[in-house]
Amino acid sequence: MYLIRSFKKFQRLGLSLSLLTLFVISCGREHKKKPSPSGFSDEVFTQELQTILKPVDTSHVGKFRSVSEDVRYVYQSDDYQPIWLKENFSSNEAAGKLIAELEDMQWDGINPERYHLSAIKKLKEKLDTTKNNSIKDAVAFDTGMTRSYLAAAHDLLMGEILPKTVDSLWYHINDTTWNAPQLLVNSNGVYPPLNNFRSTVPTYALLRNEYRRYADLAHDSALSQAIDTVQGGYLAGHPSGEFLEQINKVIRTELPWVQTVDTDTVSKEKQLLNAYQVYSGVPHTGKFDSTTLARLSTPPASILKKIGANMERIRWMQRQFGSLYLIVDVPLMELFLRRNDSNAMHMRVVVGKPERQTPSLFATMANVVINPPWGVPSTILKNDVLPGVQKSGKSYLNKKGIKVYDREGHRVMASGINAHNYRRFKYKQDPGDDNALGYVKFNLPNPWDIYLHDTPHRADFVKNYRALSSGCIRVQQPQEMAVYILSEIEKRNFTQGKLDTIIETEKTRWEFLKTKIPVHIAYLTAFEDTTGKHIQFVRDIYHRDDKLISALN
Repeated sequence: MYLIRSFKKFQRLGLSLSLLTLFVISCGREHKKKPSPSGFSDEVFTQELQTILKPVDTSHVGKFRSVSEDVRYVYQSDDYQPIWLKENFSSNEAAGKLIAELEDMQWDGINPERYHLSAIKKLKEKLDTTKNNSIKDAVAFDTGMTRSYLAAAHDLLMGEILPKTVDSLWYHINDTTWNAPQLLVNSNGVYPPLNNFRSTVPTYALLRNEYRRYADLAHDSALSQAIDTVQGGYLAGHPSGEFLEQINKVIRTELPWVQTVDTDTVSKEKQLLNAYQVYSGVPHTGKFDSTTLARLSTPPASILKKIGANMERIRWMQRQFGSLYLIVDVPLMELFLRRNDSNAMHMRVVVGKPERQTPSLFATMANVVINPPWGVPSTILKNDVLPGVQKSGKSYLNKKGIKVYDREGHRVMASGINAHNYRRFKYKQDPGDDNALGYVKFNLPNPWDIYLHDTPHRADFVKNYRALSSGCIRVQQPQEMAVYILSEIEKRNFTQGKLDTIIETEKTRWEFLKTKIPVHIAYLTAFEDTTGKHIQFVRDIYHRDDKLISALN
């Protein structure tokens, strides 16, 4: 009513509408001004900060700009009021909490000095012990704290480095909303902890605990002495005496949860060795070979780097996986279907060979295909089918059960295929016992045409090394997983007997899922064991660790 009356008054006075607009806007600005997030405001601080920080576009909420731009966004949104200060420009309670959390980030494998922790602490001490603090120190401390908070929040939520700079086959997305600036703006005096940005994936918490444990082991003098002894006797074979005693000491120190039992068939020392090879990611030979001795000789400080690298990889993924998801750890060569933080299914998988590596990606399972046909992908077509046709012609295609069609759908004979025209045709394999996809396929629509499937090569699953495919993922229990998904998750009347009946028809059937299951395919060389309580290290089958560790350090 006031504005309406004012408007009529302005009209009577002959003032322009533009003048009224300026009046309304100025009133709106004054009305929207809000108190500092810290509960403390200072006009001198505000004026100083306004001269230093240039305005920034505040319309792009939820999008990471840069730390510098986000710092400007925070202060601009809060009318350039202090966040980490109180009366006399001394630090407030929130400042102490942030500094403690920055120190705690060492257990995330991140050096707190990345956030200028020492400089911040030094300036904090100066502000807290000086009666008449300068505005220059106050502004430097407050903006420095804000910058450190936003940078640390970003690193926890998104990772320290861009995945593509160290792993060209990492396509797994992190679509977590970036809300750190808004949390600071809307804090209302309550400190928004950095833990809000830390991954909630169970593996991350285990890795973080393992990092702390190995950091302690790095200062264990008895362990260091045992490792020195192993390094001094570095040789393959069957060590004995003092050397063997020191080896057992290393194993028991690194794996304190492993229990041995009295048995007539396997000695306690052999039991320890077997467990060590499983948990340390070296080939399971049952012998003190050179690879095992090299791992036994590795100081904890080096292992810390591997743990840190894998926490970084998890930070590249979504912060929360939800209550239902499927994860394939490529170097572990195993699959876990998880519901409510428990393994509903766990099985071995076959992944891409080193020359045809399985990429890391995120997709959702859209359907289950029973008796799937197989369209030969371009990589296999070039590297396998074409050489086979050129060498054996029709007999190769018949042996593989592959039919070739032109663009109009007409069959093409093997004699008409050569290195110059083979890309013009489509190559398909009908459903059946010899189909490359087996009896079941799990479709995960994605640009790289990666999916999960059955296989006629069942003997591969008993092997310890299973990087043998052309990129897609062969699963050990495809039929069991299909029945579980369709009956337990989709709540359909779908049994193994029903699946068997469909398979016998050799006709393709698509079972579309109402529940889209998130699928994470990730390259993690440190992952939890099947108990979900301990970390086991995994062989770096694609040799990606060193590049990531080098970039992080």
